[in-house]
Amino acid sequence: MTQADEWWEVGREPARHVVSLGVAVTLTAVSIDVLLVGRLSLFFDLSFMALCLGLAALVRREDFFLVALLPPLLMSAVFGFVALVARDAIADPRDSVLQAIISGVATHGIALFVGYALCLGWLGWRLHREGEADIATELSRELGRPTG
Repeated sequence: MTQADEWWEVGREPARHVVSLGVAVTLTAVSIDVLLVGRLSLFFDLSFMALCLGLAALVRREDFFLVALLPPLLMSAVFGFVALVARDAIADPRDSVLQAIISGVATHGIALFVGYALCLGWLGWRLHREGEADIATELSRELGRPTG
């Protein structure tokens, strides 16, 4: 693996940093969308999908499990917050908080599905690639050759 490949392929951030970044970026996307459009639109959906892929790329290998669970939890938690402060951005203003959360997740379910698939796919690809690198390192050690 070359050094140029490493900057995007191998994440080094601990889970707590990745989760904090995920919450911050999701809330930023919500804020921008609500300020510009008044509700969550395609901008939020595209931002969420890109964020899910980015979080999977940033996390270190030891914390894959937490990031693998993050997209649905992140969307539900953020929609819970939005349901408390600006319910009309995700649902009918007369809906209850729980109904607004469910309505928001259902409305943006395709973004959740695609974001989750991107996240899990990237984590799986990283596991596969790192597994190949581990095998190459072991083979080169046994054969007495430097890795490169």
